[in-house]
Amino acid sequence: MKNYVLISNIIKKFNKTINVQGDKSISIRWALMASQAVGKSRAYNLLKSEDVESALNALKKLGVKVKKYKKYCEIEGSGLNGFSFKDKTMVDAGNSGTLARLVLGLLVKSKKSVIIKGDKSLSKRDFSRVIKPLNIFGAVIKSNQNKLPITLNGTKYLRPIYFEEKRGSAQVKSCIMLASLNAPGITKIKCINSRDHTERFFKYLNLPIKVKKISQRQKLIEIEGKNQYKSFNYNVPGDISSAAFFIVLTALSKNSKITIKNVNVNNTRTGMLDILKKMNVNIKFKNYKLINNEPVADICVKSSKNLKAIKCHEDINSRAIDEFPLIFLVCAKAKGTSSFKKIGELRHKESDRLKVCSIFLRKIGIKVHEKSDSLKIYGNPNLSLKKNYIINNFMKDHRIFMMSCVAALSLGGKWKINDKKSIKTSFPNFIFILKKLGAKII
Repeated sequence: MKNYVLISNIIKKFNKTINVQGDKSISIRWALMASQAVGKSRAYNLLKSEDVESALNALKKLGVKVKKYKKYCEIEGSGLNGFSFKDKTMVDAGNSGTLARLVLGLLVKSKKSVIIKGDKSLSKRDFSRVIKPLNIFGAVIKSNQNKLPITLNGTKYLRPIYFEEKRGSAQVKSCIMLASLNAPGITKIKCINSRDHTERFFKYLNLPIKVKKISQRQKLIEIEGKNQYKSFNYNVPGDISSAAFFIVLTALSKNSKITIKNVNVNNTRTGMLDILKKMNVNIKFKNYKLINNEPVADICVKSSKNLKAIKCHEDINSRAIDEFPLIFLVCAKAKGTSSFKKIGELRHKESDRLKVCSIFLRKIGIKVHEKSDSLKIYGNPNLSLKKNYIINNFMKDHRIFMMSCVAALSLGGKWKINDKKSIKTSFPNFIFILKKLGAKII
């Protein structure tokens, strides 16, 4: 099967209601949390993607029983530190940084060594950020210069820790939180605000956790370890990072409307919506409710005119980190100069997204000024493309592929966009939904 798409027509006006697949971050966290429960846990609407499949396969390698049915996935846990595997077991995290970093937290008390590896893209990413706190817990870790593969040996002398997380990384915070489940006493994490799905899971499962706001940007998390929890059922809401592509497509298209049903609208994930609203994008919530301690709503979007540039405050960065490629695309059509600071974390994703997005914007005729952790975009409200464009592979970066499709369908031109297979990591039915909206894609 070809690994590219061809797009040569702007999408015609549409007025549709759609659903997006289950949230990837929550799907992986559910699997890991279920593996430590006692009994059989079920998840409905679990994302069917390569990253989630990697998580399920990793748990199988660690001795956990996993069964997939038509309507739900079932995991039978044996309790905290209940993994059962041979010494030097190899676990392949594939392309998933969430899985690779979080599962290390669950292994800190393991009596046997585990080797975590990943694909070419993941193997280039920094793991020092989780190696340091895990060493403080007492785990012994060997790595390839702070990169994968990593060999971890747990310790029976696990101790609670105090750790300051200064990057705004939900993966680092969550790794420490999962490690704290097996540690006696109180583990404390002073952290920059980031997505809080793991905290919500702990509260949903009645685990002893305290979250205290320190400042506008920081909070203190306290977790009392050694508290076993029972199996649980969970309904995974739609992924706002997946919904984002259709939000931006609708905003940039003419005379169109869309309603995206049952999307996770957790405040720690809705930074993009706040930014787009300030840029004059028409976005509204309907049917807001709380499901499994996560806020869920229908997101309604209309085509937007007179887009305004934005000077994005750094406090919002962690709440929009995965959606910045799409935000940059909207900035390309906005009137004025948009600016973003302290976004260096974008260089540590599946690709160097700050560099890749700068190259992309220049390719479509937009002036940008890129520095190590900042970006200025000089928008053009009259942007209309007529040339031929080829987008090459960027380290299997699914979000760059999907953003490019949105650009092609809303801005014009003739496009060949490579690396179609990358969407399998997070959003396998992306192309299917685009075609449902009327997009002509070959």
